[in-house]
Formats: sequence, C-alpha cells, structure tokens
Amino acid sequence: MATQAVSSKTPAALGFRMPAEWEEQEAVWLSWPHNRATWPGLFRGIPAAFATYVAAISPFQKVRINCAMALQPLARQFCEKAGADMTVVEFYDHLTNDTWCRDHGPIFVKHRQTGEVAVTDWMHNAWGNKYPPYDLDNEIPPAIARSLKLRRFEKSMVLEGGSIDVNGQGLLLSTEQCLLNKNRNPELSRKEIERALKDYLGVRRILWLGEGIEGDDTDGHIDDISRFFRPDGVITCVESNRRSPNHQILAANLERLQGFTTMRGRPLEIVELPMPKPLQIKGQAVPASYANFLVINGAVLVPTFQQPRRDAKACGIIGGCFPGREIVPVDCAEIIWGLGTLHCLSQQQPA
Repeated sequence: MATQAVSSKTPAALGFRMPAEWEEQEAVWLSWPHNRATWPGLFRGIPAAFATYVAAISPFQKVRINCAMALQPLARQFCEKAGADMTVVEFYDHLTNDTWCRDHGPIFVKHRQTGEVAVTDWMHNAWGNKYPPYDLDNEIPPAIARSLKLRRFEKSMVLEGGSIDVNGQGLLLSTEQCLLNKNRNPELSRKEIERALKDYLGVRRILWLGEGIEGDDTDGHIDDISRFFRPDGVITCVESNRRSPNHQILAANLERLQGFTTMRGRPLEIVELPMPKPLQIKGQAVPASYANFLVINGAVLVPTFQQPRRDAKACGIIGGCFPGREIVPVDCAEIIWGLGTLHCLSQQQPA
C-alpha cells in the first residue's frame, strides 16, 4: 500500500479519478456528533438518531467513525442500542469540531489502472467562515490518510464534498452560488476553479446549476438539489407550489439540466423528485430534501421527514433510479435541525 505523502503531480495527471457513488465501496466515513451548537436546544436526541443511521449502514458495509477517544465508549453504547452490527463499526481517535464529514472529510480518488485509492485534501472554512472554529475539521483528511496509509494530494482551495457530484465518467455537477461564492475562493476565477476540479478529481466537464434551496446555510450545495444516479441520468428536485421560494430556483436548475449532455453529446435522462412539505424548526426554515440520499453497496439510504405520503413517494422514485438496491428510509426529522441529513453526514471510501 502506498505511504501517506504529498505529491507535486496532480491526481488526474497520475491516472486518478473520483468514482461515482454507486461504484463499489470499502466503507462509509462519519464524524460522531458532539457539538451542541449544531442543534441548538435539540441536541439531546441527536446521538441516538445518528446511531440509527450507523445501524442502517452496517448490514451493507463498514462504518468508520471519527470520534475522540473520550467519546467512544458512549458512542459504542448508542450504536449497540440502535442495533448496529458492531463487527463492521470502527472508531478512529480523530478529533473534530463538527459532524459534517461530507464537507470536512477527504474526497477519495481511485487510480484508473491499478485501483489504488488516495485522498484529496482540500481546505475547509466552515461554509464561508460561518461556524468557527474549524481547525480540527481541517485535519481530518490528513488524519484519515495517515490511519489508512493512503497517498494524499493537498490542494489549497476551499471545497466541500457536498458541493459536487460526479458520474464517474467525466462529468461533475455543482452550483454557481456555492463554488463561485466570494466567501470560499475570492481570488480564483471560474476557469481556475474548473481547472482545479479537473486536475484533482479527474473530471473533464463541469455542469453548473444556479442556486440551492431555502434554508441551506452551505450556499447551495448540489447534494440537496440534483444528483447523478447513473452516468447519463440525473435525479433533480422540483417544487410544484408556485408560492414557495424553491419553485423558481428549482425550475431554473431543471431548465439548465435539460440543456446538458454526456461526454458523448447525448442528452441526460432527468428524473424529477418532489420536495418534502416545507419544514420549520423554531421558526427557521430548514433545507429538508430527499436528494440528500446516500448510495452504498446494495442499498440507498433515503432521508425521510415524518411525511408518510411524500416520504413513500420519494422512496419509490429513488428506488426506480437504483434497481437492484434496497431502499432504506432513515428518519431525519431531528437531524435536519443541524441543516443537513444523510449525505451531508457521510463520505464514501471507494473499494
């Protein structure tokens, strides 16, 4: 196995690419929740809800959890009580500021020929310096690279895993609202940001959508609105209620998607995914979205919001996009108060 090191050559030049989420995985990485400020006034139920998520992943593959040693005994108790298969749950003494592993964790890449898995290590600034401190979160990619003895490629550009989605065959989806936001990389142009994504993730074309949904403090992460479900297919959120602020935003994104093509010039197949009923907690709009699902080996975990008819419809639509995979609903009515759900909490490690 390659040793942990920083290389001067870009991953793409060396033959690496970011695999699509539906490709075979070694594990899912999570970061144990401990920051009460993430769920102000409602933290009490979060560890149990998080453990339920661990239990939902564990029948299918390994779960690797960043968790300070002092918190591990209690975390284990929660996971055991939730019914997780503890033979596949691994804890790592990696300290974090927060729980959103999609954004502070490494973005893994895989070599096209040899199959070597490596870590790309981008800068994390807590979504435009909204939630300092984030120094511990920034150390998670090198810590994981050291623990797994993986090669590490460091890039001094702010990038969150939730702001991108790839099809594994050259295309990357993102939003202008997030990646071009001046609170991320004010010194970089669109062209320079595209170049970095191509060099470090092995993609060849960036598909830009516009804005994200109401209540999203990440400035428009793609994993709340549009996701690839196969190389030539995208599932995208729509809002039928014309009075909703999301109606026009999502309609504009759908219109852009209808103009995009694959690398071979073929139109994308687009599947529309209705939004849940708008959710407010303590008077604040939260970014509840069924698009924040997680694809793992043999299953898709779908966030639900205690809206039986809408939850069931969303699970049916997502199930139709992933034939042969079990659809596992996970109640996120509490977790969403942290302004994210299943995909935001996780980062997949390719096999």
